[in-house]
Amino acid sequence: MIKVHHLENSRSQRVLWCLEELGAEYEVVTYRRDPVTMRAPASLRAVHPLGKSPVISDEANEGRVIAESGAILEYLVERFDGGNHLMPPAGSDERLRYRFWLHHAEGSAMPPLVMRLVFAQLGKPPVPALARPLGRLFASGVEKQFLTPQIRDLLDYWENELAHATWFAGETFSAADIQMSFPVLALEGGGGLAGYPKLGDFLSRCRARDAYQRAVAQGGEFSLG
Repeated sequence: MIKVHHLENSRSQRVLWCLEELGAEYEVVTYRRDPVTMRAPASLRAVHPLGKSPVISDEANEGRVIAESGAILEYLVERFDGGNHLMPPAGSDERLRYRFWLHHAEGSAMPPLVMRLVFAQLGKPPVPALARPLGRLFASGVEKQFLTPQIRDLLDYWENELAHATWFAGETFSAADIQMSFPVLALEGGGGLAGYPKLGDFLSRCRARDAYQRAVAQGGEFSLG
């Protein structure tokens, strides 16, 4: 039994989706964000010292705790995917692509998106009222000079890759697509997919999967818009 410590509207949604694709038995423990700070509750620290989600515990393996979404998906695929339904064959070019996208999602894609969210808060409470105009000005400069060009480069790269293959690792759906869904959904939520039809098609295919729909029923649709 896998216990998923699931924070609402978070990266842990991908873990639920992966488990549904694998047909693995799991239990969801849901945590609510602080309505003011939107941070995870302190109770998550009882599961893992960083107090963040996603994190799972494998009750069949002495409660082994695994954190970080990429590591969790790799663990679940190795643990439950005996038929290699979510991972391309070893030694194939698709396996190399699979590994790249599994780590690109958090290593390269999410940092500028998270930075955008953080800087967007500089002109809002709890930043002191007198400092908000300066905060907005600073955030605007960072957005224009740094974040927008970086995010555009990412979108162009993803769109081009999907112009040559149905899924990120090749012609077959894999856990890499589950992992990449989060940054693509995050940008869709902010209206950032205009002009990127391949990425829009990718999300439509993801949403059409039965396992995705079951995961949404368990943990809700996720968006960083």
